[in-house]
Amino acid sequence: MKQRVPVSQIMTKNLETLTVNQTLYDAEKMFKKHGIRHIPVVEGKKIVGVLSYSDLLKISYADVTETEDAVETVVYDMFTIAQVMAKTPLTVSADTTVKEVVEILAKETFHSLPVVENDEELVGIVTTTDLLNYFLEQY
Repeated sequence: MKQRVPVSQIMTKNLETLTVNQTLYDAEKMFKKHGIRHIPVVEGKKIVGVLSYSDLLKISYADVTETEDAVETVVYDMFTIAQVMAKTPLTVSADTTVKEVVEILAKETFHSLPVVENDEELVGIVTTTDLLNYFLEQY
């Protein structure tokens, strides 16, 4: 296995992003359209949060007495992206090694890390799926 591989070699660079001004409806459409599970939330190029598909699922099932569509409509109208997203997410730099990223994600409960330059500018995201694909390529 290769040693000291920077995360920039395996991260997703062409990102779908959200802003805090968008709606949870926008987020759900983006998750489904692109088949992704994590969307960075930005102000300009600065990362301010991460919204995961599981965040939406958690609030969507808040009231199971309604039909699924009714729940989403009511719940999505009650919350904003800023209220649901993970705020000030842990980030890594593009030169962080794959091994270091694995060590972080193995200890935490989340499954993605935004990759930033100059401490704030979003340049990519690395997910557990990116890592699994990388390891599969090694065999």
